[in-house]
Formats: sequence, structure tokens, C-alpha cells
Amino acid sequence: MSILSAEGIAFDVKVPVVIIGAGAAGLVAALSACEVRQDVLVLERNAVPRGSTALSAGLIPAPGTRWQKAARIVDSPELFGRDIAAKASGEPDPMLLDTVTKAIGPTLEWLADHHDLPFSVIENFRYPGHSVCRMHGLPTRSGTELVDRLREAADRAGVNILCDARVTSLFAELDGRVVGVEVERPDGTKERIGCVMLILACNGYGGNKDLVQRHIPELGNALYFGHEGNQGDALLWGQALGAATRNLSGHQGHGSVAHPHGILITWATITEGGFQVNLRGERFSDESHGYSEQAAVVLRQPEGLAWTIFDARIAGIARQFEDFRQAEALGAILTAEAVEGLARQTSLPVDSLKSTFDQVDGLKLAGGLDHFGRNFVGAPPLQSPFHAVRVTGALFHTQGGLVIDGNARVMREDGTALPNLFAVGGAACGVSGSKAEGYLSGNGLLSAVALGRVAGLATARAGMMLHKIN
Repeated sequence: MSILSAEGIAFDVKVPVVIIGAGAAGLVAALSACEVRQDVLVLERNAVPRGSTALSAGLIPAPGTRWQKAARIVDSPELFGRDIAAKASGEPDPMLLDTVTKAIGPTLEWLADHHDLPFSVIENFRYPGHSVCRMHGLPTRSGTELVDRLREAADRAGVNILCDARVTSLFAELDGRVVGVEVERPDGTKERIGCVMLILACNGYGGNKDLVQRHIPELGNALYFGHEGNQGDALLWGQALGAATRNLSGHQGHGSVAHPHGILITWATITEGGFQVNLRGERFSDESHGYSEQAAVVLRQPEGLAWTIFDARIAGIARQFEDFRQAEALGAILTAEAVEGLARQTSLPVDSLKSTFDQVDGLKLAGGLDHFGRNFVGAPPLQSPFHAVRVTGALFHTQGGLVIDGNARVMREDGTALPNLFAVGGAACGVSGSKAEGYLSGNGLLSAVALGRVAGLATARAGMMLHKIN
């Protein structure tokens, strides 16, 4: 990845707005720019738009939506912002926090009304750190459906998406203005595409082992559950242009990826009263604190593995997610009528596992804190049949990145904006702070969708101003 001089460069074609990346962030940005008649070209390195969006659960947190109101859920951007700030120990930029929490609700309603995305709010469980139910998803509760429906909407809107087009270099003037990109095709041929404005929507650096080792050493050897194309291109280009960066150690991990199947297991298996044990059949943490920080905790256990234990009631809640249904179909979810049978199937020590069950049941009945600090108040004891799934910890995506302003413009270290460069989603510094425990469920798609909308509208406004000037 490089920045090349724009001097004397001729472009094969020129487009007002070029967007690098066709995940949720890039597609929402494209739809937003097209809404105000701005010509857009989205460049996607893969054969079809997928990215890390397709690997997610596709859930987007949003406050004050009509779906919440229909369910009599009282919420607001201010409450949402307080929840995000509390989870991240006050680290997120207040301006960015205000921007995304106010933008996301109207953006989901716009996607529903103008582009036929049938969102609904999850009412039967709350993710850790959220004061109210505010996670919104499509019918299958999958990221694949989300990115597919966004792509279909982009097709209907006339958005030009060029797939199998890997951007290798940016062409920039001395003042940092990006005037075009170089694209490499699968057969090795290259094209030069000029632009007036550029939106970086190519996520973070989770697929770049060197950068992960440098910034997140505790997950340096962890399973990476994001898209391998997330090599840190946006970060490296931005730094080369003099952009400021923030919270590069911030990330989302997950302590519940089925092993060896590689399928995400919803954290409802924990929040609804399940628990995790290591290969000794012993609990080892407060699992309820959050799935992001649990990744490193699981990886510190013997063989980097754990078993998530739950029951049929919890499995019924989890089945609303396509990933969980797929895990069941592949045999990742084990079932037994008694603890002894579950121990045999999992090869866990039966006495240890029975003791752990008894301890958890006692805590639920007594309503007290355990020595890890977990509060089991309100969680019913597990009932037969019991379920177990073997899991490991994984890195999903990075949360630090390029510093942006309220219009998603990339900022320099001196506080000025680069002339025409925008960053959204994982390319930008998000609102999770510098640590895994700062990640509040849904922060990744929050930044992708909200900032995609903000950047798309901002580039369209800038384009109209340039048109008036010229």
C-alpha cells in the first residue's frame, strides 16, 4: 500500500466520489451520496461484497427508534451515549459519540423506508452494558443478510460497484489532497481512477498479523474472525498522509466462537444464565462482563479453549440467530439429559462439572455475587436437557483508527482536516476506547452504518458546493 505523487498522472476515468470497500459502511455511504444525486463508484477487492459485515451477527444498536417505541422501550441518544462511555471508561471522543448516537436511529428508519430493510428490535434479551433493548437486526439476525440487502438496495439505486478491484495505491498532491487511486484486477492489469473525494470504508487492520502483534499483543496469535482483506490499508494510507490516529489498541474480541467449526455463538447463551468452564470443568471468570474482553480470558485457559454451558430455554432464544442454527446443524451443540451425560460428551471431569453446576445453581437461588463478581440475580437455574459448545477466543475487528471530525473527515495531528479524505467504520477510530473491555455490543456496525450515512451526505454536500463554485 503506498501514496504516489499525482504529478503528471493521467486517469482512465474520473468519478466525483470513490469509496474503497463494499461492506455495510461503504454501501450505506454510497446509498447516502446517491440519494442527493452524487455519482459514486464503490471499489471492492472481492468477487462479491461481503467483508467483515457478513461475518457479524448483523445487529445494530440504535436509540429512540419506532421499533423500540412500538415495544414500549424508552431510549434516547443521550442514554445510549452514556452506556457507550461507561463501557469504555469515558475514553470515547464526546463529539464522535454525539454524532453516531444521534445519526444511527434515523439511518435505520431511512434504510427501512427507502431501501426496504425490514429491521426489528430484539426484545427477549439485553447485551452486556446496554441499559435497554436497542439491538436491531434483519429477520435472520445475520450479517450476511445485512450486506446482501444493502447490495441489492445499491443495485436498485444505480450505485456502481466494481468488484475484483483491489486498490493498491493512492495518488495525492503535496497538500494531501487525494486525486485518484490505482486498482489492480485479478489478471494483474491496473487501472487509474480519478476522484474528487475519497471515502475509506475498508475496515481496520485485524488481518495484518504484524500490526496486531504491535498493537494488540494479547491476541497476536488468536483466531482472526474478520475478513482477511482487512490489512490496515486505510490506517497506513492515512498515516502516510499525515493523519492523526487514536486508540490503535482498541478492538472487539469474542469469547464464544465454536471450535473447530469457526461459528459465532451468541452471547445470549451467557447473559440468559449460562456459564463457561475450562477443560478442568471449572469456571474461571465473570462471563457476563462482556464477550469482547472474554476472548483473551478464554485464550489464557488450557489449550485456549472453554465450554459454554446452557439449557433448552436459552437455546430457544439463541435459535433466532442463523449462526446458532448452523452450529446445531453441524453438531457443534451437544445435548444431554443429565450433567453426567454432558460430562461424558465433553470429556470434562464429571465431579468438577457437577460441582460447578451446584455452585451456579446456589448463586442463582441465593441471588448473590460470586468471587469473580458476577451477579446471578434473576437468572433461573439451568433445567434439563443441558447443552454445551466448545469455544475459543477470537479477534473480530479493530476499533482504533484514523481520527475524524463530525462529518467523518480525516484529521491531521494539528487538528486540521485533510482536503478530501473521509473514513468510516473500522477505518476510523470508533467509540470503544483503547481496550477490549471498552467494546459495547454493536459498536462496530454502529460506526459503520452511522458514519457511512454521515460521510455519504457530507461528500454529496461538498460535491454540490464544488459544482456551484465551478
